[in-house]
Amino acid sequence: MTSTLTGPSTPASWNITTMNPAEAPWHLLLLADPSRERIKRYLPHSTCFAARQTAQFTPSGLGALIGVCVLTPEGDGQHKWELINMAVSTAWQRNGIGSALLHRAIRDMRQRGVRQLEVGTGSFGDQLLFYQRIGFRVTDIERDFFLQNYTTPLWERGVQHKDMLKLTLDL
Repeated sequence: MTSTLTGPSTPASWNITTMNPAEAPWHLLLLADPSRERIKRYLPHSTCFAARQTAQFTPSGLGALIGVCVLTPEGDGQHKWELINMAVSTAWQRNGIGSALLHRAIRDMRQRGVRQLEVGTGSFGDQLLFYQRIGFRVTDIERDFFLQNYTTPLWERGVQHKDMLKLTLDL
């Protein structure tokens, strides 16, 4: 997928590609999950997609990384996967990149025959609305998830994250 958008300074084109999990950008991964230890556990067994700003030169010629989407299989990986990390560079948010990443991931999961995609969020604001616009439905609440799984309290808009909302999309 290649799109044209107006970014933080000048118009630029971007595209979505698959990515080797070992090359996933830490600066983006940490935007969505501040625990390096958790990321190190799930990243090797994941499928990753990258959004790249193709108009900006990089030594690899692939373009600067501006977004990432990470999915992991649940159980045997045949029926259910989890969207475990997704982030877009702050300067590039609200330009359709997150939606494009998620739609690409959904298309890939459908082609694999996956039946459900799940995501967990502590957010009650923009992220929750983002996933609901795509079609995800709240299916569960994991009480005290953030208190039990993170050593440092996580805050958003002055409220500490305690419980994780689980959302599911039937594919």
